[in-house]
Amino acid sequence: MWRHSLILIFVFFLLAACGEQKLPSPFKASDVSSQYAHADFHLNDAKGKPVSLADFRTKVVVLFFGYTQCPDVCPTTLADMAQVMRMLGKDADNVQVLFVTLDPERDTREVLAQYPPAFYPTFMGLSGDAQATAQAAKAFGIYYQKQPTKSGGYTLDHSAGTYLIAPGGKYVLLSPFAQRPELLVQDIRLLGTLK
Repeated sequence: MWRHSLILIFVFFLLAACGEQKLPSPFKASDVSSQYAHADFHLNDAKGKPVSLADFRTKVVVLFFGYTQCPDVCPTTLADMAQVMRMLGKDADNVQVLFVTLDPERDTREVLAQYPPAFYPTFMGLSGDAQATAQAAKAFGIYYQKQPTKSGGYTLDHSAGTYLIAPGGKYVLLSPFAQRPELLVQDIRLLGTLK
């Protein structure tokens, strides 16, 4: 009986050793390419010009969904990305940070023309009507919901991750909120080589 068990254990380990070995990811952020490699949006820039992800296909795109009246997550993320851009030096020319508003009612084009670039001059704000906003959020698995406040206004609960998209859109990473800037720099530089 023990011989039979020993043989079964040996066969199990032999088969396990024959399985496909998975190499560790070179990225610090999560590789979500299988879910979002074909994700896109159809929104407008702050001047009203229609844009989609394809308009930025020659650059690494850093895509973040939020709103300008966000008290913490959104300004922190944009400030962190500004630090990343400074750390990138000349490589920052190959990066486009896009801030997509989830609050088109209050985040007008005029507001979006000023808010993202206040953190770094090349940052762009994008918006759409309620339907286009919902479609863009759904394409990237973004959750958001209005929460009424006592003053009669509202805040938005929303997903806080940042997408890093390689030129051409084939590789898509999802970086968690408050990722260390040096790790973002590493992933962005690596994505820039994957054309």
